[in-house]
Amino acid sequence: MIQPLQYISQAPKTGTHIDAIEQVLQAGGKWIQLRIKNLAEAEILPFAKAAQALCEKYGAKLIVNDFPHLAKAVNSYGVHLGLQDMPILEARKIIGKNQIIGGTANTFEHIQQRVAEGADYIGLGPFRFTRTKENLSPIVGLEGYHKLMEKVRSAGINTPIIAIGGIEAADIPAILETGIYGIAISAALTNQTQTAAVLEEINSKFSIHSI
Repeated sequence: MIQPLQYISQAPKTGTHIDAIEQVLQAGGKWIQLRIKNLAEAEILPFAKAAQALCEKYGAKLIVNDFPHLAKAVNSYGVHLGLQDMPILEARKIIGKNQIIGGTANTFEHIQQRVAEGADYIGLGPFRFTRTKENLSPIVGLEGYHKLMEKVRSAGINTPIIAIGGIEAADIPAILETGIYGIAISAALTNQTQTAAVLEEINSKFSIHSI
């Protein structure tokens, strides 16, 4: 089951990715993507082990960004791959059928590519400019989501699509109106002093939309 609300880890002003992840888990987060850039795979392994242990403790699911071998090593729920990362078909040979694979997309052609590759979910974005991602793809924006999701429906694509990239709590209702499956957030939950209250506010927007 793909969770409609996903937290993508970001190092807080003070502390590590693990500190930020634990704070979100304590607040009730159920889907965590460990996304650490500019470190070697071997250096990320201790973070992946710690994140997986925390997710098991709190009954949450961990996705490891970029590294299928790490995902397999820590027995995470799955791995997420960018367009410049290892091909999904190659990653599937590494992790097998028991873990899921998510793939990034920026255009409808990318969405079709990810579906053909067998992605379990697609991260579509960025919604707006975000400092958490280098080599940022062209901004999709709200109008872009409307147009892309219309094409998705017309093509009969059922793969869950998650909006990503600079999304704040106030953006969620309008994005959900496009027919998108879910939302991934990072900065909106990092460096918060009232993480539980912020997460509750975000979850309430999903509840209102489903009524």
